[in-house]
Formats: sequence, structure tokens, C-alpha cells
Amino acid sequence: MVRIRLSRAGTKKAPFYRIVVTDARSPRGGRFLETIGTFDPRRGDGILNVKTERLNHWTGLGAQVSDTVASVLKKQARAAAAAPAA
Repeated sequence: MVRIRLSRAGTKKAPFYRIVVTDARSPRGGRFLETIGTFDPRRGDGILNVKTERLNHWTGLGAQVSDTVASVLKKQARAAAAAPAA
């Protein structure tokens, strides 16, 4: 099964995550098919950059989104909806 999940990068006590498309059997820092975004939890409420067209492509092909990535995406959508239009 193909999963969309976080892959940890950064240094000790300074985590930085890549949102990757990978085989479910691969380890967290192992091989992946494609990097579709980044997540930095240390900056503000967490800065999330995602290539939405690639996310939609992979989910359309049947990739499963991990619970953590789904939670981060939902939180980002709520924050974008609550932000005043400038």
C-alpha cells in the first residue's frame, strides 16, 4: 500500500518534516517515491507547504494519508478559513 506520511529531518531538538509518498513497508527515514511538501512545527503554529495537485494525484491513485498528515492538513485548512481576507 502507498502511504502519504511524514519523514523526519533536521537535528536533535529541532525537528523538520517532509511530507512524502512511500510504500507502507518502508521505515520512517527510508526510501520514498516523491516529496510533496514540508512541515515545520517549530515556527508559529507550524508552517505547512504542500503541493496540492500532487497530493490530489496520489490520493486519486489510492494512496492512504496517515493520521498525522490528515490532522496537520485539517488544522491548516481551519487556520486558512479563519484568517481574514486581506
